[in-house]
Formats: sequence, structure tokens, C-alpha cells
Amino acid sequence: MNQRGDWTCVRSNRSGKYFAAVLAGLALLAACVPAISQDDSSGNPPARIARLSVVKGNVSFLRAGLDQWAQATPNFPVTTGDRLYTDKDGRAELQAGFFAVRMSASSDVTVTNLNDETMQFGLEEGTLRISLYELPSGNSVEVDTPNGAITVQSPGRYRIDTDPDGDRTIVTVNRGSVDVTAEGFSQSVNEGQAFELRGQNPPQATTAPMPSPDGFDEWSEERDRRRESATSTKYVSPGTPGFDDLDEYGHWAVVDEWGPIWFPPVAVGWVPYRFGHWAWIDPWGWTWIEDEPWGFCSFHYGRWVRIGMTWGWLPGPIVVSPVYAPAFVAFLGGPGFSIGVSIDLVGWFPLGPGEPFFPWYHYSPEYLRVVNVTNIRSVSNITNITNITNIRDVHYAYKTVATTAVPKNAFSSGQPVAHQAVKLSPEQIARVPVTPHPAANPTMRAATPGKAVPAPPVRSQRLVAGSGAAG
Repeated sequence: MNQRGDWTCVRSNRSGKYFAAVLAGLALLAACVPAISQDDSSGNPPARIARLSVVKGNVSFLRAGLDQWAQATPNFPVTTGDRLYTDKDGRAELQAGFFAVRMSASSDVTVTNLNDETMQFGLEEGTLRISLYELPSGNSVEVDTPNGAITVQSPGRYRIDTDPDGDRTIVTVNRGSVDVTAEGFSQSVNEGQAFELRGQNPPQATTAPMPSPDGFDEWSEERDRRRESATSTKYVSPGTPGFDDLDEYGHWAVVDEWGPIWFPPVAVGWVPYRFGHWAWIDPWGWTWIEDEPWGFCSFHYGRWVRIGMTWGWLPGPIVVSPVYAPAFVAFLGGPGFSIGVSIDLVGWFPLGPGEPFFPWYHYSPEYLRVVNVTNIRSVSNITNITNITNIRDVHYAYKTVATTAVPKNAFSSGQPVAHQAVKLSPEQIARVPVTPHPAANPTMRAATPGKAVPAPPVRSQRLVAGSGAAG
């Protein structure tokens, strides 16, 4: 029986010197990761990340720790310290768990803190709309501005406008409630109310008339309706970024052996993790960036399954807090590998259902367990996920049928994979062992989301955090 959807299926102060230091230490890090991941339970990466889900017009992106602005591209993961700027014709949307933040034109936003409990943003200027669909216990959502901090108290729809000179901020609550705080000041703002802060130390605070909806508000409401009407919530955890794209770009079918599977509209010969590129994103390191607009949740959650000659995506179980991973693949080789070709290669293949994921970044045994059990439908099929030395003992279903390999320099520099792929026979691939991590260090190009662009006209203003301190 087939089930079909309604559609066809704090700014970082680190400089570029920081990244240069990272590059210099990567060879040592690569050698140490498997050992420290077994002994040190601290420093696990967050389970939650933001996805840059919509990019319209000119949108610039400054990665944490870098000095070079780049062109923003859809599907790029966004995390603590990253900064986005929309030009006069720009709009952008971030999705993270049960949360969407949308930027109107001429807006400057920094992801101050993003982890499993906190989502904190700094709005230097411009307009944000926040849609909070659920607020799990222990979670907080905060937007800091030059005039005050806005802490969301309940699920709802919110708008925040900050003037370019930082002199005024208007908070509009269409649904829900927020607390507005500044030095020596605190005020609750409830549904159907608007509030204005002017100046600083302390600001002048007054009620304001509810503004009439504009085109940005209407677009935001349209995006909310799209999410709320998505039939994929029957099969995918609603805290998974990008699940609402699945209805538009593919269809669901119930397969006897696996249950609900999502099938994308792809050409014959398509293979997962081949049509995109690799990027370096701390703290996960090598991260897959898919070209397809639907290619976020299906490459960072769940598993791919091959049914006959067709690939489908098998989501993990429905959970409150899905755990993000940079790519559910296994790598091949050791310090590069060469099979009848004159260049070093880096190869990988998608993990199949029930096959354990062994991260190539720092993690604890508990993280290893959770990242697998939240992304594999049948937990009973997981094979010895607590012992990294068993990585080469797993029987991988797709090693010889779905391996992609590229020259190491193409991998390291984040070049498009499909244009660089080297064809290997199943016999050649079978002789190459699985390795815990790729033996490749990133170039600066691999750390940026797109082509370099001039710095936009941003300014650094003193932001007020929820405690009333400067942000």
C-alpha cells in the first residue's frame, strides 16, 4: 500500500588565525580521535543544529572563526558563532528543532548560542520573525538587541524590529508571550500586544500599536502553514529540520520489510552522498552538503535503503529530540588509498538500515549509543555500536554497490563530488578496508558555505543579553 504526500513525494571574536591553527593541528587530531573518544565523555557535539533552509536574494554568511564572508547556500548547517546578513533584496530562514527564525531584508543576525537547551540570537539590525512550534521543558529561546533582550515564554509567533542605528526595537507578539528585559527593566508582553524600547541604559519603554501585516509577515505565515500541513509528520520526528520538504519533492510508500520509506525523484543511477560536496564544520569536522533542496534531513538523520534498483530514505523512530550527524557514511582506506590510479583517493558509502555509525569526531560511548538509536528504526539490528575497533568487522550492505571516490585534493577543498568522482570496480572497492576517518585535512575553501563575497555593511553594536549584561 502506498502513502503519498500532497506534493510529488554571541558573534565569534575568533579570527582566521584560529582556523589556520585548526588546519595545522588536524593531522594530529585525526590520529587521536579514536582513542580519546573512548576515554573522555566530555565535549560531545550538540544533538541540535540549525539548517539554512531558505535563501532568497543576496544573503551573506560569516562562519565562526573566519574573517571572510561568503555567499549563503541552502542546506548549509548553522551553529554557534555563525553570522548572517540579508541585503536589500534578501530573505533567509533557519530551522532548528521546533523553531524557525526568518530574516527580512537588511537584517544582521548572529547565532550567539545553539545547543540542546539554548537558542540565542543577536539582532544587530533588521527584522526577525520567530515561529516556535513547541517549547520543550528546560529549553530557552532568546533574541538580544541593542535595546534589550527578548526571551520567549511559550510557543507562538513573534516579530522583532531593530533600527539600523540601534536606537529602537519593537517587539510584536502575534501569539504566545515574551519577557523583555534590559538594565533595571523587565516587562511581559502577551498575545496581541506590541512593545517599544528606545535608547539604552536604561531604555525608554512604552506600549506600541499592533502593526499591520506586511509581505514579510505573510511569507512567514505561508511557511508556517507549509510545515503544519506536511504529511511527513506521520513518519518523521517533527523536531527534524527539513522534514516539511519531503512532501513536495517525493512520495512515501510502505515497504513490507521496512515500513514507511520516502522516495525522492531522482534519475536512474543516482546514489546517496554523491551529488553535493564535503565541508568542514566544527565540532563535527567533515560534513556532507547535499545539492538537492530536499537533501537535509535525509542525509543527516535516518538511513538510506536500496530496494531493487531504487533508493529510498528510512527515517529513524519518532523521538522528541532527534540527533543530528554530519553524514551517515563509512569511509574507505587509510592515509588515502590508490587502486590502479596514480592519485590518492578518499572514498565513502552510505550506511544501510541497522548498520552502526562510528563518528570521525570526538564523542563519548553514550553519544555513540544515542546517535545510533535515534536514527535507526529497528534498534535490535544495531551491531556492536559500543566498540570502535569493530568498525571493520561490520558487514556493510552498500560498500561495493554505492561507494563514491574522489581525488583527495577535491575532497579536501570541498569541490562538487559528482564532477570529480573516480569510477572503481566492485572488486577494487572490496579490497579497500573501512577506516574510522578520512585522511584529509580541509582547505579554507572547505570551511566556507559558498564563494567569497565582500563584507556587507555590518556594524558592531552593544547587545543586551537576558541577564541585562552586554552581549
